[in-house]
Amino acid sequence: MTSFTSLSKRAVRFGLAMAISATCASAAWANKPLLTGVDATFAPHAMPKLGGGIDGFNVELGHALAKQLGTKITIEGTEFSALIPGLNAKKYDFVLAPTTVTEARAKALLFSEGYLNTDFAFVQLKKTPDMKSLEDLKGKTIALNKGSAYENWAKDNAAKYGFKYDVYATNADALQAVQSGRAYANMTGNTVGAWSAKQNPAVKLTYILPTGLVWSLAFRLDDKEGRDRISNALKCLKQDGTVGKLAQKWFGFTPEPGSAAITVGVGQGVPNMPGYDPTPVNLKC
Repeated sequence: MTSFTSLSKRAVRFGLAMAISATCASAAWANKPLLTGVDATFAPHAMPKLGGGIDGFNVELGHALAKQLGTKITIEGTEFSALIPGLNAKKYDFVLAPTTVTEARAKALLFSEGYLNTDFAFVQLKKTPDMKSLEDLKGKTIALNKGSAYENWAKDNAAKYGFKYDVYATNADALQAVQSGRAYANMTGNTVGAWSAKQNPAVKLTYILPTGLVWSLAFRLDDKEGRDRISNALKCLKQDGTVGKLAQKWFGFTPEPGSAAITVGVGQGVPNMPGYDPTPVNLKC
């Protein structure tokens, strides 16, 4: 009897020790500084600022996420095509750069819920006739960012619409190809296209291609804990209006009701995509 009681006490002590250890580890992990990356030429989402460093919608979003989590964040600028390889090599905790959620990507990565709706846009020289439809691309060359959703779209549709495409390391290089006459249009995101036209009097935003897609934060496929933790912080930033205010500041528009910038999702991830967890989140901000 004494032996059994002694074993029971030891088991209880062991269980408490394990629980305390797990709690401490969880707390330490929760405060772990974050390391992420952006394409620092993808204005207005990320771009160099006077005096050094980078600024933009996604940079401010990253710092807001870290503040919500009570930790610090380091945001590196690199080429977009290097971000997902860096994530999978565990260099980055997540990808902060705008990443369009597609079924193919969602099979290889985990995503937060969307934080912005993203449509495709075409930027042209101001002196050229406005593009009215995709049929206007026939016989022309478009320029786009390497490794982006626009490159994937171009691969899938070049033969259908009869155009050619060139890929560039940065979107700034792709836009320069339009300005130098090497490309008919730069295919990019609607927010980036609007910003380019606003900042550069030589170009204009013309044709918008609705997609029904969203931009999300990307995580490794095996990092559900990290995805859920940071996604919860994103939900809180939507709920308190931070994401909507950042959209107003950087893009000049107020997010419409039901848009990704202000709608807090029920579960984790993007509905109808691989990796989506429909379990309702008990949000605590």
